Amino acid sequence: MPTQPTPISEHTVPWPEDAVRDYVAKGYWARVPLGTLLREVADRHPDAPALVDAAAGLRLTYGELVERADAAAARLLDLGMGPGERIVVQLGNGWEFVVLTLACLRAGIVPVMALPAHRRTELAHLARHAEATAVAVPDVMRDFDHQALAHELTDDVHEVTGGPWRVLVAGDHLAPGSVDLRALCGPGQDPAADRARLDANAPRSGDVAVFLLSGGTTGLPKLIARTHDDYAYNARRSAEVAGVDTGTVYLVSLPAGHNFPLACPGILGALLAGGRAVMLPTPEPVRAFATIAAEGVTHTAVVPAVAGRWLDHAADAGVERVASLRVLQVGGARLADELARRVRPVLGATVQQVFGMAEGLLNFTRLDDPEEVVCTTQGRPMCPDDEVRLVDELDRDVPEGEPGSLLTRGPYTPRGYYRAAEQNARSFTDDGWYRSGDICRRTPDGNLVVEGRDKDMINRGGEKISAEEVENLVYQLPVVAQVAAVAMPDRELGERVCLYVVPRPGATVMLAEIRACLEAVGVARFKLPEHLVVVDELASTKVGKIDKKALRADIADRLAGAST
Repeated sequence: MPTQPTPISEHTVPWPEDAVRDYVAKGYWARVPLGTLLREVADRHPDAPALVDAAAGLRLTYGELVERADAAAARLLDLGMGPGERIVVQLGNGWEFVVLTLACLRAGIVPVMALPAHRRTELAHLARHAEATAVAVPDVMRDFDHQALAHELTDDVHEVTGGPWRVLVAGDHLAPGSVDLRALCGPGQDPAADRARLDANAPRSGDVAVFLLSGGTTGLPKLIARTHDDYAYNARRSAEVAGVDTGTVYLVSLPAGHNFPLACPGILGALLAGGRAVMLPTPEPVRAFATIAAEGVTHTAVVPAVAGRWLDHAADAGVERVASLRVLQVGGARLADELARRVRPVLGATVQQVFGMAEGLLNFTRLDDPEEVVCTTQGRPMCPDDEVRLVDELDRDVPEGEPGSLLTRGPYTPRGYYRAAEQNARSFTDDGWYRSGDICRRTPDGNLVVEGRDKDMINRGGEKISAEEVENLVYQLPVVAQVAAVAMPDRELGERVCLYVVPRPGATVMLAEIRACLEAVGVARFKLPEHLVVVDELASTKVGKIDKKALRADIADRLAGAST
């Protein structure tokens, strides 16, 4: 007999009851599930435009969007999926992502937000760790056959759940055994019956709504369980701080499964505010600017590398094509001050720096902040009850203005990762403070300035890469005796992956061979090393540990020397 997935509640860390009462009393938690909140918006504005996917030629009003979501939710239940089951979602930025996500929120099925760049290594881990019973993928994207890979995972998942593995595919070419996701997300036959069925069995607001992925340093991603209560507040309050309302047209060009374009305010924030979400597969400047002009986009979110490309393109092509853009949010990595200062003169938009994490805490510069604050800080917490401490290595609060490691807790910062007791012991204090790994200092007016990381993390254009994960994979190569992965400075992406390798005696190590081997085992391409330094020995600290600080300084010196 197939085994049922372990109930999510058995492996989540709850907020303390006194904190729950406080967050409810202060109105942070509405005690209404996300799907119901979105339904209420649609009831108020059924004919207002809600979703645009120009590539697919599809435009949906709020009424049409929620009816499709309800129909898809009912069809998922008819497929045999039940509330609390998990589905890995690896879709591009299309209408199918939005409808399926809203369907899951209505049915109580929990999406695990994978990225299109993930391959077998990451997807198998996510499916097994979440005990997923389904996956949603495109057929082919950027010449990669996601559908074939999804079916290859059947045995991996069956070992864990013993039950069926459903492969939902968005595309024109369906393999045997695949479920047509576009048909599943199509209009329903009886919208009133679908709604009544789902309203009667709505998830509880304290249930997990979505699993986000950590950008952690210890190997493969951990799962971050976000509840309907905390994630609804995350999206609604972000929308308020970003000035999102019924007149907002929000462009989604970063991968939609990321927390930033999903709920900061992202898709969910725009829809909860009664605005319109516009899906775009890529932030490539020519296409993005054309979409901004065609749709009258007012808000969007990018990472610093994209902001730099947009600024360069706008300077060359003129800014009339982004005349409607009012707010350009930039996050995912530290935005250089000089780039921030160029946004208003070049694009005519207000830059809003966003410093946050899928684990919770979000900091924003405010739209009416002085230019100096907007361009030189990463903002301040969005909620009055976001608690933030900056501490030294002994967890002692540092003096004001001094850099320290950021600890936080609050009404949308969970108290632990899912099924990760050992990691929770390292990443959370006994009294619930999350150790973000960011080194920050606080200005006299309360804004944070990000100085760096205290964890072994490489931030490549906003994609967080665990150095440990890369090293573990490279150690599988027989020619490698020792390896250290470090961040290499890069003008466009901020950082790239650099490897320091000590070869085995008589062996030759080549970057192309390392990349080929990692690709062969199904590693996401953004994690592949982009520079190799072969050395006789790795720098070490006095206690014998690999000295990553020295290696980062070495590669910076090598790059500086090469450019002179």
